[in-house]
Amino acid sequence: MNTSNVSIPNDFEIVNTIEHDTYLTNGELKKWDGATASVYSTISATAEYRPTLLGSVPDMGEKEALEALDAALEAYDKGKGIWPTMHVKDRIECMEKFVEQMKTKRSEIVKLLMWEIGKSLPDSQKEFDRTVLYINDTIEEYKQLDRNSAKFQKHDGVYAHVKRGPLGTVLCLGPYNYPLNETFALLIPAIIMGNTAIFKPAKHGVLLITPLLEAFQNSFPKGVINVLFGRGRAVAAPIMKTGKVDVLALIGNSKSANALQNQHPKSNRLRLVLGLEAKNPAIVLPDTDMKLTVDEVVAGTTSFNGQRCTALKVVYVQQSVTETFLQDFSKAIDALKFGNPWEEGVKLTPLPEPGKPDYIQELIDDALEKGAKIMNKKGGQRFDNYIWPAVLYPVTKDMRVYQEEQFGPVIPVVPFKEIDEPLDDMAESNYGQQVSLFGKDVYTLSPLIDTLVNLVCRVNLNSSCQRGPDVYPFTGRKDSAQATLSVHDALRSFSIRTFVAFKDNDLNNETIQQLLEAKLSNFVSTDYIL
Repeated sequence: MNTSNVSIPNDFEIVNTIEHDTYLTNGELKKWDGATASVYSTISATAEYRPTLLGSVPDMGEKEALEALDAALEAYDKGKGIWPTMHVKDRIECMEKFVEQMKTKRSEIVKLLMWEIGKSLPDSQKEFDRTVLYINDTIEEYKQLDRNSAKFQKHDGVYAHVKRGPLGTVLCLGPYNYPLNETFALLIPAIIMGNTAIFKPAKHGVLLITPLLEAFQNSFPKGVINVLFGRGRAVAAPIMKTGKVDVLALIGNSKSANALQNQHPKSNRLRLVLGLEAKNPAIVLPDTDMKLTVDEVVAGTTSFNGQRCTALKVVYVQQSVTETFLQDFSKAIDALKFGNPWEEGVKLTPLPEPGKPDYIQELIDDALEKGAKIMNKKGGQRFDNYIWPAVLYPVTKDMRVYQEEQFGPVIPVVPFKEIDEPLDDMAESNYGQQVSLFGKDVYTLSPLIDTLVNLVCRVNLNSSCQRGPDVYPFTGRKDSAQATLSVHDALRSFSIRTFVAFKDNDLNNETIQQLLEAKLSNFVSTDYIL
Protein backbone atom coordinates (compact mmCIF):
# COMPACT_ATOMS: atom_id res chain seq x y z
CA MET A 1 0.00 0.00 0.00
CA ASN A 2 1.41 3.39 -0.89
CA THR A 3 -1.09 5.30 1.28
CA SER A 4 -1.87 7.43 -1.76
CA ASN A 5 -2.43 10.60 0.25
CA VAL A 6 1.07 10.68 1.73
CA SER A 7 1.21 13.25 4.50
CA ILE A 8 4.38 13.22 6.58
CA PRO A 9 4.55 15.43 9.69
CA ASN A 10 7.47 17.84 9.55
CA ASP A 11 9.15 16.21 12.55
CA PHE A 12 9.27 12.86 10.75
CA GLU A 13 10.25 13.89 7.22
CA ILE A 14 13.46 12.56 5.73
CA VAL A 15 15.06 15.84 4.71
CA ASN A 16 18.60 14.57 4.17
CA THR A 17 19.90 11.04 3.82
CA ILE A 18 22.31 9.79 6.48
CA GLU A 19 25.58 8.78 4.84
CA HIS A 20 27.17 7.23 7.89
CA ASP A 21 30.91 6.76 7.44
CA THR A 22 32.43 5.94 10.84
CA TYR A 23 32.78 2.90 13.05
CA LEU A 24 33.97 2.51 16.63
CA THR A 25 37.10 0.50 17.35
CA ASN A 26 39.55 0.77 20.24
CA GLY A 27 37.96 3.98 21.49
CA GLU A 28 38.26 5.75 18.13
CA LEU A 29 35.51 6.79 15.72
CA LYS A 30 37.37 5.77 12.59
CA LYS A 31 36.57 7.11 9.14
CA TRP A 32 35.36 4.54 6.62
CA ASP A 33 36.34 5.02 2.98
CA GLY A 34 35.42 1.57 1.67
CA ALA A 35 32.30 0.03 0.22
CA THR A 36 28.94 1.05 1.63
CA ALA A 37 25.49 -0.53 1.81
CA SER A 38 22.43 1.58 1.03
CA VAL A 39 19.65 1.61 3.62
CA TYR A 40 16.11 1.75 2.22
CA SER A 41 12.73 2.02 3.89
CA THR A 42 9.72 0.21 2.43
CA ILE A 43 7.71 3.28 3.49
CA SER A 44 7.05 5.50 0.48
CA ALA A 45 7.45 9.26 0.77
CA THR A 46 5.62 9.82 -2.51
CA ALA A 47 2.07 9.21 -3.72
CA GLU A 48 3.36 6.84 -6.40
CA TYR A 49 4.97 4.00 -4.46
CA ARG A 50 8.72 3.62 -4.31
CA PRO A 51 11.09 2.70 -1.45
CA THR A 52 12.69 5.63 0.36
CA LEU A 53 16.48 5.90 0.50
CA LEU A 54 17.44 6.67 4.11
CA GLY A 55 21.21 6.65 3.71
CA SER A 56 24.13 4.26 3.84
CA VAL A 57 26.41 2.46 6.28
CA PRO A 58 29.86 0.89 5.95
CA ASP A 59 29.96 -2.56 4.38
CA MET A 60 32.86 -3.97 6.35
CA GLY A 61 34.76 -7.23 6.19
CA GLU A 62 37.26 -9.53 7.86
CA LYS A 63 40.04 -6.96 8.29
CA GLU A 64 37.86 -4.59 10.32
CA ALA A 65 36.24 -7.44 12.21
CA LEU A 66 39.57 -8.77 13.44
CA GLU A 67 40.70 -5.24 14.24
CA ALA A 68 37.66 -4.84 16.51
CA LEU A 69 38.29 -8.26 18.08
CA ASP A 70 41.90 -7.30 18.84
CA ALA A 71 40.68 -4.07 20.48
CA ALA A 72 38.21 -5.97 22.68
CA LEU A 73 40.85 -8.56 23.62
CA GLU A 74 43.36 -5.83 24.45
CA ALA A 75 40.80 -4.01 26.60
CA TYR A 76 40.13 -7.23 28.51
CA ASP A 77 43.88 -7.97 28.54
CA LYS A 78 43.55 -11.53 29.92
CA GLY A 79 41.57 -10.16 32.86
CA LYS A 80 44.13 -7.45 33.68
CA GLY A 81 42.43 -4.64 31.74
CA ILE A 82 41.12 -1.44 33.25
CA TRP A 83 37.50 -2.45 32.61
CA PRO A 84 37.38 -5.98 34.06
CA THR A 85 39.36 -4.93 37.16
CA MET A 86 37.50 -1.65 37.70
CA HIS A 87 35.46 -1.13 40.85
CA VAL A 88 31.75 -1.78 40.39
CA LYS A 89 30.79 1.80 41.25
CA ASP A 90 33.14 3.11 38.55
CA ARG A 91 31.64 0.86 35.89
CA ILE A 92 28.22 2.04 36.99
CA GLU A 93 29.30 5.67 36.61
CA CYS A 94 30.35 4.94 33.02
CA MET A 95 26.96 3.40 32.29
CA GLU A 96 25.14 6.34 33.90
CA LYS A 97 27.12 8.72 31.71
CA PHE A 98 26.13 6.73 28.63
CA VAL A 99 22.41 6.60 29.39
CA GLU A 100 22.26 10.35 30.05
CA GLN A 101 23.74 11.00 26.62
CA MET A 102 21.45 8.41 25.07
CA LYS A 103 18.38 10.29 26.31
CA THR A 104 19.34 13.30 24.18
CA LYS A 105 18.98 11.16 21.02
CA ARG A 106 15.37 10.09 21.64
CA SER A 107 13.63 11.95 18.80
CA GLU A 108 16.30 10.98 16.28
CA ILE A 109 16.18 7.28 17.18
CA VAL A 110 12.35 7.17 17.35
CA LYS A 111 12.17 8.67 13.86
CA LEU A 112 14.58 6.08 12.50
CA LEU A 113 12.71 3.23 14.21
CA MET A 114 9.61 4.25 12.27
CA TRP A 115 11.34 4.60 8.91
CA GLU A 116 13.72 1.65 9.12
CA ILE A 117 11.44 -1.07 10.50
CA GLY A 118 7.95 0.43 10.18
CA LYS A 119 7.23 0.45 13.91
CA SER A 120 4.36 2.75 14.93
CA LEU A 121 5.14 6.03 16.68
CA PRO A 122 3.79 4.94 20.10
CA ASP A 123 5.65 1.61 19.88
CA SER A 124 8.86 3.32 18.74
CA GLN A 125 8.65 5.74 21.66
CA LYS A 126 7.92 2.84 23.99
CA GLU A 127 10.93 0.91 22.70
CA PHE A 128 13.25 3.83 23.37
CA ASP A 129 11.82 4.64 26.80
CA ARG A 130 11.74 0.98 27.81
CA THR A 131 15.41 0.65 26.86
CA VAL A 132 16.39 3.62 29.01
CA LEU A 133 14.39 2.13 31.88
CA TYR A 134 16.07 -1.24 31.31
CA ILE A 135 19.52 0.34 31.60
CA ASN A 136 18.60 2.19 34.80
CA ASP A 137 17.02 -0.94 36.28
CA THR A 138 20.15 -2.92 35.36
CA ILE A 139 22.30 -0.36 37.19
CA GLU A 140 20.14 -0.66 40.31
CA GLU A 141 20.15 -4.46 40.12
CA TYR A 142 23.93 -4.48 39.77
CA LYS A 143 24.23 -2.28 42.85
CA GLN A 144 22.10 -4.76 44.79
CA LEU A 145 24.10 -7.68 43.48
CA ASP A 146 27.28 -6.04 44.72
CA ARG A 147 25.72 -5.18 48.09
CA ASN A 148 24.75 -8.80 48.57
CA SER A 149 28.37 -9.78 47.91
CA ALA A 150 29.94 -7.29 50.32
CA LYS A 151 30.60 -9.94 52.96
CA PHE A 152 32.62 -13.03 53.85
CA GLN A 153 31.30 -16.54 54.38
CA LYS A 154 32.85 -19.25 56.53
CA HIS A 155 32.38 -23.02 56.28
CA ASP A 156 34.57 -25.79 57.66
CA GLY A 157 37.29 -23.39 58.66
CA VAL A 158 37.49 -21.74 55.24
CA TYR A 159 36.47 -18.14 54.53
CA ALA A 160 35.22 -17.11 51.08
CA HIS A 161 34.54 -13.74 49.49
CA VAL A 162 32.18 -14.62 46.64
CA LYS A 163 31.31 -12.22 43.83
CA ARG A 164 30.53 -12.42 40.13
CA GLY A 165 33.21 -11.79 37.54
CA PRO A 166 33.23 -11.24 33.77
CA LEU A 167 33.56 -14.03 31.21
CA GLY A 168 35.79 -12.23 28.70
CA THR A 169 34.94 -10.97 25.23
CA VAL A 170 31.38 -10.99 23.87
CA LEU A 171 30.17 -10.97 20.27
CA CYS A 172 26.75 -9.30 20.33
CA LEU A 173 24.23 -9.54 17.49
CA GLY A 174 20.73 -8.06 17.82
CA PRO A 175 17.45 -8.52 15.93
CA TYR A 176 15.69 -6.21 13.48
CA ASN A 177 12.31 -6.24 15.20
CA TYR A 178 13.60 -4.69 18.44
CA PRO A 179 16.93 -3.30 17.18
CA LEU A 180 17.40 -1.04 20.18
CA ASN A 181 15.69 -2.74 23.12
CA GLU A 182 16.57 -6.40 22.61
CA THR A 183 20.07 -5.58 21.40
CA PHE A 184 20.71 -3.52 24.51
CA ALA A 185 19.16 -6.25 26.67
CA LEU A 186 22.26 -8.21 25.62
CA LEU A 187 24.87 -5.49 25.33
CA ILE A 188 24.23 -3.51 28.52
CA PRO A 189 24.45 -6.38 31.07
CA ALA A 190 27.38 -7.84 29.14
CA ILE A 191 29.57 -4.77 29.44
CA ILE A 192 28.47 -3.60 32.90
CA MET A 193 29.62 -6.97 34.29
CA GLY A 194 33.17 -6.23 33.07
CA ASN A 195 33.18 -7.99 29.70
CA THR A 196 34.36 -6.29 26.53
CA ALA A 197 32.21 -6.45 23.42
CA ILE A 198 32.05 -6.39 19.64
CA PHE A 199 28.60 -5.34 18.47
CA LYS A 200 27.10 -5.54 14.98
CA PRO A 201 23.63 -3.97 14.49
CA ALA A 202 20.86 -5.84 12.67
CA LYS A 203 20.38 -5.51 8.89
CA HIS A 204 17.16 -3.53 9.39
CA GLY A 205 17.44 -0.98 12.18
CA VAL A 206 21.10 -0.17 11.61
CA LEU A 207 21.05 3.60 11.11
CA LEU A 208 19.27 4.15 14.43
CA ILE A 209 22.38 2.89 16.25
CA THR A 210 24.64 5.51 14.66
CA PRO A 211 23.54 8.46 16.87
CA LEU A 212 24.87 6.52 19.89
CA LEU A 213 28.44 5.87 18.68
CA GLU A 214 29.79 9.07 20.20
CA ALA A 215 28.16 8.27 23.55
CA PHE A 216 29.71 4.79 23.49
CA GLN A 217 33.07 6.31 22.67
CA ASN A 218 33.21 8.88 25.46
CA SER A 219 31.46 6.85 28.19
CA PHE A 220 33.64 3.74 28.30
CA PRO A 221 37.38 3.04 28.24
CA LYS A 222 38.81 2.30 24.81
CA GLY A 223 38.09 -1.13 23.41
CA VAL A 224 35.28 -1.93 25.85
CA ILE A 225 32.64 -1.51 23.14
CA ASN A 226 33.45 -1.83 19.44
CA VAL A 227 30.74 -1.28 16.81
CA LEU A 228 30.96 -2.76 13.32
CA PHE A 229 28.69 -2.59 10.27
CA GLY A 230 28.22 -5.18 7.56
CA ARG A 231 26.81 -8.61 6.86
CA GLY A 232 27.04 -11.28 9.52
CA ARG A 233 28.93 -13.73 7.33
CA ALA A 234 31.52 -11.06 6.47
CA VAL A 235 31.97 -9.67 9.99
CA ALA A 236 30.80 -12.17 12.61
CA ALA A 237 32.10 -15.35 10.98
CA PRO A 238 35.80 -14.32 10.93
CA ILE A 239 35.58 -13.33 14.60
CA MET A 240 34.09 -16.68 15.62
CA LYS A 241 36.65 -18.66 13.62
CA THR A 242 39.49 -17.27 15.74
CA GLY A 243 38.14 -19.03 18.83
CA LYS A 244 38.95 -15.94 20.87
CA VAL A 245 35.35 -15.00 21.66
CA ASP A 246 34.13 -16.19 25.06
CA VAL A 247 30.40 -15.42 24.67
CA LEU A 248 28.05 -15.40 21.70
CA ALA A 249 25.06 -13.19 22.52
CA LEU A 250 22.49 -13.36 19.76
CA ILE A 251 18.80 -12.68 19.33
CA GLY A 252 17.68 -14.07 16.00
CA ASN A 253 17.13 -17.54 14.60
CA SER A 254 18.61 -20.91 15.46
CA LYS A 255 20.17 -21.40 12.00
CA SER A 256 22.34 -18.32 12.49
CA ALA A 257 23.18 -19.32 16.05
CA ASN A 258 24.16 -22.84 15.04
CA ALA A 259 26.24 -21.65 12.09
CA LEU A 260 28.20 -19.18 14.23
CA GLN A 261 28.60 -21.61 17.11
CA ASN A 262 29.94 -24.28 14.76
CA GLN A 263 32.61 -21.90 13.47
CA HIS A 264 34.13 -21.57 16.92
CA PRO A 265 36.99 -24.11 17.21
CA LYS A 266 36.36 -24.64 20.94
CA SER A 267 32.58 -24.52 21.18
CA ASN A 268 32.70 -26.45 24.46
CA ARG A 269 33.97 -23.32 26.19
CA LEU A 270 31.77 -20.85 24.32
CA ARG A 271 29.06 -19.39 26.55
CA LEU A 272 25.79 -18.91 24.68
CA VAL A 273 23.15 -16.28 25.45
CA LEU A 274 20.51 -16.83 22.78
CA GLY A 275 16.98 -15.58 22.19
CA LEU A 276 15.67 -17.51 19.19
CA GLU A 277 12.46 -18.27 17.33
CA ALA A 278 9.20 -19.51 18.75
CA LYS A 279 5.79 -20.73 17.62
CA ASN A 280 3.78 -19.59 20.61
CA PRO A 281 0.24 -21.02 20.63
CA ALA A 282 -3.00 -19.68 22.02
CA ILE A 283 -5.38 -22.29 23.45
CA VAL A 284 -9.01 -21.18 23.56
CA LEU A 285 -11.20 -23.27 25.87
CA PRO A 286 -15.02 -23.46 25.56
CA ASP A 287 -15.74 -21.44 28.73
CA THR A 288 -13.58 -18.52 27.67
CA ASP A 289 -14.62 -14.87 27.94
CA MET A 290 -14.87 -14.44 24.16
CA LYS A 291 -14.53 -10.65 23.98
CA LEU A 292 -11.44 -10.61 26.18
CA THR A 293 -10.00 -13.57 24.27
CA VAL A 294 -10.52 -11.99 20.86
CA ASP A 295 -8.95 -8.71 22.03
CA GLU A 296 -5.90 -10.50 23.45
CA VAL A 297 -5.44 -12.82 20.46
CA VAL A 298 -5.70 -9.88 18.05
CA ALA A 299 -2.97 -8.10 20.01
CA GLY A 300 -0.87 -11.25 20.24
CA THR A 301 -1.07 -12.09 16.53
CA THR A 302 -0.86 -8.61 14.97
CA SER A 303 1.20 -6.40 17.30
CA PHE A 304 4.04 -5.11 15.09
CA ASN A 305 2.49 -7.22 12.31
CA GLY A 306 3.30 -10.44 14.16
CA GLN A 307 7.04 -9.75 13.83
CA ARG A 308 7.87 -10.72 17.39
CA CYS A 309 9.29 -13.95 18.75
CA THR A 310 6.63 -13.68 21.46
CA ALA A 311 3.79 -13.26 18.94
CA LEU A 312 0.95 -15.77 18.92
CA LYS A 313 1.71 -17.77 15.78
CA VAL A 314 -0.90 -20.52 15.97
CA VAL A 315 -4.37 -20.41 17.56
CA TYR A 316 -5.99 -23.61 18.87
CA VAL A 317 -9.76 -23.27 19.41
CA GLN A 318 -12.04 -25.90 20.94
CA GLN A 319 -14.56 -27.01 18.33
CA SER A 320 -17.64 -25.96 20.26
CA VAL A 321 -16.64 -22.27 20.15
CA THR A 322 -14.78 -22.20 16.83
CA GLU A 323 -17.58 -20.59 14.84
CA THR A 324 -18.11 -17.80 17.37
CA PHE A 325 -14.39 -17.16 17.72
CA LEU A 326 -13.76 -17.05 13.96
CA GLN A 327 -16.66 -14.68 13.36
CA ASP A 328 -15.65 -12.21 16.09
CA PHE A 329 -11.92 -12.55 15.47
CA SER A 330 -12.16 -12.04 11.69
CA LYS A 331 -14.22 -8.87 12.15
CA ALA A 332 -11.68 -7.54 14.67
CA ILE A 333 -8.74 -8.22 12.33
CA ASP A 334 -10.46 -6.46 9.42
CA ALA A 335 -11.25 -3.47 11.64
CA LEU A 336 -7.56 -2.75 12.33
CA LYS A 337 -6.14 0.41 10.81
CA PHE A 338 -3.29 0.18 8.31
CA GLY A 339 -1.08 3.17 7.61
CA ASN A 340 2.29 4.79 8.07
CA PRO A 341 3.83 4.62 11.56
CA TRP A 342 3.11 8.22 12.54
CA GLU A 343 -0.62 8.04 11.74
CA GLU A 344 -2.88 8.20 14.78
CA GLY A 345 -4.48 4.92 15.78
CA VAL A 346 -2.51 2.86 13.27
CA LYS A 347 -2.14 -0.83 14.21
CA LEU A 348 -0.70 -2.33 11.01
CA THR A 349 2.31 -0.75 9.29
CA PRO A 350 4.53 -1.44 6.24
CA LEU A 351 6.73 -4.53 6.49
CA PRO A 352 10.46 -3.70 6.63
CA GLU A 353 11.57 -6.75 4.64
CA PRO A 354 10.84 -6.24 0.92
CA GLY A 355 10.37 -9.98 0.32
CA LYS A 356 8.04 -10.62 3.28
CA PRO A 357 4.68 -10.09 1.46
CA ASP A 358 5.70 -12.68 -1.13
CA TYR A 359 6.67 -15.14 1.61
CA ILE A 360 3.37 -14.66 3.44
CA GLN A 361 1.57 -15.16 0.10
CA GLU A 362 3.37 -18.49 -0.31
CA LEU A 363 2.13 -19.62 3.11
CA ILE A 364 -1.42 -18.56 2.27
CA ASP A 365 -1.40 -20.27 -1.14
CA ASP A 366 -0.01 -23.48 0.35
CA ALA A 367 -2.72 -23.54 3.04
CA LEU A 368 -5.50 -22.88 0.52
CA GLU A 369 -4.26 -25.68 -1.72
CA LYS A 370 -4.42 -28.07 1.24
CA GLY A 371 -7.95 -27.22 2.32
CA ALA A 372 -7.85 -24.08 4.45
CA LYS A 373 -9.99 -21.01 3.76
CA ILE A 374 -9.46 -17.30 4.40
CA MET A 375 -12.06 -16.40 7.02
CA ASN A 376 -11.76 -12.59 6.97
CA LYS A 377 -12.80 -10.42 4.03
CA LYS A 378 -9.55 -8.44 3.81
CA GLY A 379 -7.27 -11.44 4.36
CA GLY A 380 -4.45 -11.65 1.83
CA GLN A 381 -5.06 -8.27 0.17
CA ARG A 382 -1.74 -7.17 -1.34
CA PHE A 383 -0.09 -3.76 -1.36
CA ASP A 384 3.42 -2.81 -2.44
CA ASN A 385 4.80 -3.09 1.08
CA TYR A 386 2.17 -5.10 2.95
CA ILE A 387 -0.17 -8.06 2.88
CA TRP A 388 -3.31 -8.00 5.04
CA PRO A 389 -3.42 -10.58 7.87
CA ALA A 390 -5.25 -13.67 6.63
CA VAL A 391 -7.15 -15.74 9.20
CA LEU A 392 -6.68 -19.30 7.88
CA TYR A 393 -9.00 -22.13 8.94
CA PRO A 394 -8.91 -25.08 9.35
CA VAL A 395 -5.13 -25.38 9.45
CA THR A 396 -3.56 -28.86 9.49
CA LYS A 397 -0.07 -30.12 10.29
CA ASP A 398 0.92 -30.63 6.64
CA MET A 399 0.64 -26.89 5.92
CA ARG A 400 3.72 -24.68 5.87
CA VAL A 401 1.96 -22.03 7.96
CA TYR A 402 1.68 -24.62 10.74
CA GLN A 403 5.27 -25.85 10.41
CA GLU A 404 7.17 -22.57 9.93
CA GLU A 405 7.54 -19.53 12.17
CA GLN A 406 5.78 -17.04 9.88
CA PHE A 407 7.08 -13.88 11.63
CA GLY A 408 4.52 -11.79 9.81
CA PRO A 409 0.81 -11.12 9.24
CA VAL A 410 -0.86 -14.51 8.75
CA ILE A 411 -2.86 -16.32 11.43
CA PRO A 412 -3.38 -20.10 11.40
CA VAL A 413 -6.37 -21.36 13.42
CA VAL A 414 -6.47 -25.05 14.38
CA PRO A 415 -9.66 -26.67 15.75
CA PHE A 416 -9.35 -29.29 18.48
CA LYS A 417 -11.76 -31.67 20.19
CA GLU A 418 -9.67 -32.97 23.09
CA ILE A 419 -7.13 -30.86 25.00
CA ASP A 420 -4.44 -33.49 24.46
CA GLU A 421 -4.31 -32.46 20.79
CA PRO A 422 -2.65 -29.05 21.35
CA LEU A 423 -0.63 -30.47 24.26
CA ASP A 424 0.78 -33.24 22.05
CA ASP A 425 1.59 -30.70 19.34
CA MET A 426 3.44 -28.51 21.84
CA ALA A 427 5.40 -31.49 23.14
CA GLU A 428 6.46 -32.40 19.59
CA SER A 429 7.29 -28.81 18.63
CA ASN A 430 10.87 -27.66 18.25
CA TYR A 431 9.96 -24.60 20.29
CA GLY A 432 9.00 -23.94 23.88
CA GLN A 433 8.87 -20.27 24.77
CA GLN A 434 5.33 -19.28 25.88
CA VAL A 435 1.64 -20.11 25.60
CA SER A 436 -1.57 -18.13 26.04
CA LEU A 437 -4.33 -20.05 27.80
CA PHE A 438 -7.89 -18.72 27.67
CA GLY A 439 -10.57 -20.08 30.02
CA LYS A 440 -12.21 -19.68 33.44
CA ASP A 441 -12.94 -23.10 34.97
CA VAL A 442 -10.30 -23.73 37.63
CA TYR A 443 -10.83 -27.50 37.51
CA THR A 444 -9.87 -27.44 33.83
CA LEU A 445 -7.14 -24.82 34.17
CA SER A 446 -5.29 -26.37 37.13
CA PRO A 447 -4.01 -29.57 35.49
CA LEU A 448 -3.42 -27.70 32.23
CA ILE A 449 -1.21 -25.11 33.90
CA ASP A 450 0.71 -27.86 35.71
CA THR A 451 1.47 -29.50 32.35
CA LEU A 452 2.11 -26.34 30.31
CA VAL A 453 4.79 -25.00 32.66
CA ASN A 454 6.78 -28.12 31.75
CA LEU A 455 6.42 -27.49 28.01
CA VAL A 456 7.12 -23.75 27.88
CA CYS A 457 8.69 -21.16 30.18
CA ARG A 458 5.78 -18.76 30.57
CA VAL A 459 2.06 -19.50 30.73
CA ASN A 460 -0.04 -16.40 30.09
CA LEU A 461 -3.49 -16.78 31.60
CA ASN A 462 -6.17 -14.95 29.59
CA SER A 463 -3.38 -12.72 28.26
CA SER A 464 -1.35 -12.52 25.06
CA CYS A 465 2.29 -13.61 25.12
CA GLN A 466 4.90 -10.92 25.73
CA ARG A 467 8.42 -10.39 26.99
CA GLY A 468 7.96 -7.81 29.71
CA PRO A 469 7.97 -6.52 32.31
CA ASP A 470 11.75 -6.87 32.09
CA VAL A 471 12.07 -7.90 35.74
CA TYR A 472 10.48 -11.26 34.81
CA PRO A 473 12.55 -14.11 33.32
CA PHE A 474 12.65 -14.23 29.53
CA THR A 475 13.81 -17.57 28.17
CA GLY A 476 12.63 -20.68 26.36
CA ARG A 477 13.03 -24.42 25.99
CA LYS A 478 14.41 -26.44 23.07
CA ASP A 479 15.19 -24.25 20.02
CA SER A 480 13.70 -21.08 21.51
CA ALA A 481 16.46 -19.85 23.83
CA GLN A 482 19.57 -20.52 25.82
CA ALA A 483 20.25 -18.64 29.07
CA THR A 484 17.77 -16.27 30.69
CA LEU A 485 17.31 -12.57 30.08
CA SER A 486 15.73 -10.27 32.63
CA VAL A 487 17.15 -7.39 34.59
CA HIS A 488 18.10 -9.88 37.30
CA ASP A 489 19.10 -12.91 35.23
CA ALA A 490 21.03 -11.19 32.43
CA LEU A 491 23.74 -10.00 34.84
CA ARG A 492 24.22 -13.63 35.83
CA SER A 493 24.12 -14.89 32.24
CA PHE A 494 27.07 -12.66 31.36
CA SER A 495 29.16 -13.48 34.43
CA ILE A 496 30.50 -16.33 36.51
CA ARG A 497 30.80 -16.86 40.26
CA THR A 498 34.36 -16.28 41.35
CA PHE A 499 35.84 -15.89 44.82
CA VAL A 500 38.82 -15.50 47.09
CA ALA A 501 39.14 -18.25 49.71
CA PHE A 502 41.48 -18.61 52.69
CA LYS A 503 41.88 -20.82 55.72
CA ASP A 504 41.06 -19.36 59.08
CA ASN A 505 44.45 -18.58 60.62
CA ASP A 506 46.20 -15.52 62.02
CA LEU A 507 48.25 -14.78 58.89
CA ASN A 508 45.30 -14.87 56.52
CA ASN A 509 42.99 -12.96 58.86
CA GLU A 510 45.54 -10.20 59.30
CA THR A 511 46.25 -10.03 55.56
CA ILE A 512 42.57 -9.75 54.66
CA GLN A 513 42.06 -7.11 57.32
CA GLN A 514 44.90 -5.06 55.84
CA LEU A 515 43.48 -5.54 52.30
CA LEU A 516 40.13 -4.20 53.42
CA GLU A 517 41.64 -1.24 55.27
CA ALA A 518 44.02 -0.32 52.44
CA LYS A 519 41.16 -0.36 49.88
CA LEU A 520 43.65 -1.25 47.16
CA SER A 521 41.71 -4.22 45.76
CA ASN A 522 38.52 -3.62 43.81
CA PHE A 523 37.49 -7.25 44.32
CA VAL A 524 38.28 -7.74 48.02
CA SER A 525 35.98 -5.05 49.28
CA THR A 526 33.04 -4.81 51.63
CA ASP A 527 32.12 -1.28 50.56
CA TYR A 528 28.36 -0.79 50.33
CA ILE A 529 27.24 1.06 47.20
CA LEU A 530 24.35 3.43 47.90
